[in-house]
Amino acid sequence: MELDKVKEARYGGEPTGLPISDEELCRRYEGVFTAAVNDVLREKGLLYQTLPGSIQSLREDMKVAGICFTIKGSKNLELTDEMMQRARMLEAIPPFSVCVWDTSGDDESAQWGEIMTLAARKRGCRGAVVDGGVRDTNRILNENFPVFCKYRTSNGMLGRFRMIGYQIPISIGNTLIRPGDVIFGDIDGVIVIPRQMAVEVLEQAEFIRDNETQIKQMVMDGTAPTQVVENGGYF
Repeated sequence: MELDKVKEARYGGEPTGLPISDEELCRRYEGVFTAAVNDVLREKGLLYQTLPGSIQSLREDMKVAGICFTIKGSKNLELTDEMMQRARMLEAIPPFSVCVWDTSGDDESAQWGEIMTLAARKRGCRGAVVDGGVRDTNRILNENFPVFCKYRTSNGMLGRFRMIGYQIPISIGNTLIRPGDVIFGDIDGVIVIPRQMAVEVLEQAEFIRDNETQIKQMVMDGTAPTQVVENGGYF
């Protein structure tokens, strides 16, 4: 049943293998756009895959797709071993990943900065999505490293915020995110694709992208909107 497939995709267990490499998957997702992916997921009954609209890119032209490397944290004053905990997390980042931070609603600290950007990139990380803050913004921009966040602040995490764990299921807004899911962000925000259906969703999004070329041509040629719809188009 289709509902069973949806439940498996959203709540399934360990990350599964895919028929294409993670490298190809990321490259091809960056060749589509989040609205097309959203439409495909909606047709499959997945209506809550977009992260809150407050999470936006540092620069409008930033675009990133990668495999979710999940990080969970919350406000915390404890200092003991905090830096070493961050270091261990950074060493665990795999290639083709995007770091995704669930901050438990933090509104004070920067969970991402320039040095973390440099260290993560050395591990093959493609970008970061932070339901929280970023600092060293100008230096991150100079690195041309895609980062999506809620706010900017000079506040570091130390003495304000601490990680709880990484590579565990997390939740941002209404969206459940599991390690190994695909995350994709562009100018319209960030969307999460369950790993089990990542290739199927990608192929259908590519079809939408290619089909829209014909629809736009009909509009440019002066075809009446009703005729566009009758010919399989949409608005």
